[in-house]
Amino acid sequence: MSEFAELATQVMARCEMLGTLSQNPNCLDRRYLTDQHRLANQLASGWMIEAGMTTWQDAVGNIWGRYTSTVPNAPRLILGSHLDTVPNGGKYDGMLGVVAAISMVAMFDGLQRKLPFHIDIVGFCDEEGTRFGTTLLGSRALTGKWQDSWRNLKDEDGISLAQAMENFGLNFDEVSSASISRTDILGYIELHIEQGPVLEQENLPVGVVSAIAGAQRFTITIEGMAGHAGTVPMSMRFDALAASAEMILAVERISHQRPGVVATVGKIDNAPNGVNVISGRTHFSLDIRSEDDALRDTVLAEIMQNFGEIAAKRKVTLSVEQTHSAPAVLCDDNLKQALVHGVELSGIAPRVLASGAGHDAMAMADICPVAMLFTRCKGGISHHPGESIKESDVEASLSVLFKTIENLRYT
Repeated sequence: MSEFAELATQVMARCEMLGTLSQNPNCLDRRYLTDQHRLANQLASGWMIEAGMTTWQDAVGNIWGRYTSTVPNAPRLILGSHLDTVPNGGKYDGMLGVVAAISMVAMFDGLQRKLPFHIDIVGFCDEEGTRFGTTLLGSRALTGKWQDSWRNLKDEDGISLAQAMENFGLNFDEVSSASISRTDILGYIELHIEQGPVLEQENLPVGVVSAIAGAQRFTITIEGMAGHAGTVPMSMRFDALAASAEMILAVERISHQRPGVVATVGKIDNAPNGVNVISGRTHFSLDIRSEDDALRDTVLAEIMQNFGEIAAKRKVTLSVEQTHSAPAVLCDDNLKQALVHGVELSGIAPRVLASGAGHDAMAMADICPVAMLFTRCKGGISHHPGESIKESDVEASLSVLFKTIENLRYT
């Protein structure tokens, strides 16, 4: 067993502890500005203090710890991830990146090793956007991208974001104080489970992220003509659901032919939705992603052209509403290579791969260089109670982080 084995055991146990903090007794569900958010921050803060760090909670509810450098006016290297979860989520998405970073700092503290930069660990309060429907609230507050219009966002109980912050002991109007200066940040490194099957397929414990895919999302509406299932001849139908089915298959066919792009229709609503009624209207979602924005947009244009052709052929009306747009984020070359070197020093074959999922690193890229390290997860399963990682892979991840930071050079 390596010097990181005991820390890996600690990380797994702490993820289990965080996994008990849920607003739903039947599954893991920890949302922003809840009692469980407060308890998670308290747990993380206690672990940070044990690791030799000073701690604070910022104006938006992120929890922070600092392992202080002995160098005057030292810059800061930020590590972290998020502590919130999706409903019926897993125990490692987000949490692993916070807990592992704390244990790694504890090792530096135990060795009485100080660095020429501060190590700041942040447990972001809201990455998933589950409660108020807007993602990356915690990290976007750091970058100064907090929007005043968000004060009126409401959860499913009708509680506004501003009111929820007040109930938590925070003030919406003071969120700007959570933003941080970009002048003294070396970068941001996030450890996260892969949420995909590549590392498992290639039998590797960790991988270094090249880029985080940019995503565009749309709601597609098809208007046809509802009618009686028994009396309208097949040749005289304007079936919205049949047109949608053809479009959905076009999404699959086109994206399958273009490596580097993934496109998904994950939601569909049909009306009148009767067993003996021809469909008159459908709404379906389209999510398209790539680490290459230009490639993604080219494929999107091809998909939209196909949609138009199908709508014209079937004599239905097509409407498209964009609901989300985020550009791809390239990881910083220097930090990426530092992680690759850390992987090699840990005796692991380096593998560089893209992230198809969004992360807090996307927001942090607005103010500093970012990099990410992936930990293998079983079956690529995430956002699900079946989320699972190996303790030996956590051990490897800790080794890579430690060796990366130990050998980090900057000018």
